[in-house]
Amino acid sequence: MSAQQLEAILQMAAQNPPPPQATPAQLRAWFDASNSRMPLAQGLPIQTLRIPNGAGGTMAAELLSTPQADPRRLVIYYHAGGFVFGSLTSHRALCSYLAQFSGAQVLNVDYRLAPEHPAPAAHDDALAAYQWALANGYAASAIALMGDSAGGNLALSTAVRARNQGLPLPAAIVALSPALDLASEGASHHTVDDPFITRELMGFFNAMYVPGGDVRSPTVTPFYSADLQGLPPVQLQVGGWERLRDDAVTMAARLKAAGVAADCTVWDGMVHCWQLFAPALDEALASLEQAGRFIAAHQRTAVAAAA
Repeated sequence: MSAQQLEAILQMAAQNPPPPQATPAQLRAWFDASNSRMPLAQGLPIQTLRIPNGAGGTMAAELLSTPQADPRRLVIYYHAGGFVFGSLTSHRALCSYLAQFSGAQVLNVDYRLAPEHPAPAAHDDALAAYQWALANGYAASAIALMGDSAGGNLALSTAVRARNQGLPLPAAIVALSPALDLASEGASHHTVDDPFITRELMGFFNAMYVPGGDVRSPTVTPFYSADLQGLPPVQLQVGGWERLRDDAVTMAARLKAAGVAADCTVWDGMVHCWQLFAPALDEALASLEQAGRFIAAHQRTAVAAAA
């Protein structure tokens, strides 16, 4: 583990805590500023788009690519932020390295945020992005769904909703540090001293996105009661030093019990959404490379089979 790199990152984060008594808008500005410092992978053209959202309007998106990317292959990426903050800006660098490692185009999606747009707005937008890809000529067999934290929830939830609506299923799903156990029932929610995700922050996210609602509802998470059968292969990655560790570990077990090909890697010593620190953290690049290989393998197989 690159202990010195991670320690330097944690020291920088400690010097830049979220503003106290902040509004959602102030938190968004802080989060974007904190996570837009990393340099992008070189030589990636970025195309700005407006695509349909889940409410009859549109949302911003960015299509990142490399000169070597297969234009038939797409990764739809849903960013982190507890359904309250996060943006194209905060996750642009991460998506650039994902494009480099996967050999696919990456669609970075700016879904609607709470509290202005409570549940299930983000989930509706996530599905709308997948429907847009299908309508614009991408074969389901050449699409992967991916996200970190709340975005990992959206990637898995979108596949469940697509299956329930009779849509063709994507080739693969990757969930990084997924936020799934919104009721905080897992042991790690109570035993891990997470440097980023506190119990209070989890409660804040829930209050913003699911005000007065059921945090165990399948409309906001596939973790508790959703039927997981028939989903495409899933890769989960989670840090050993994060409150949400058991979200991924338990989800992998439930997926396997439902007959889904699922794998969960617990990265020793890593913190929540450490991939955001690429390229300053070796494990961040290694994680995205692992995800890229998984996606490319399943997309190649699916495309070849469909040809």
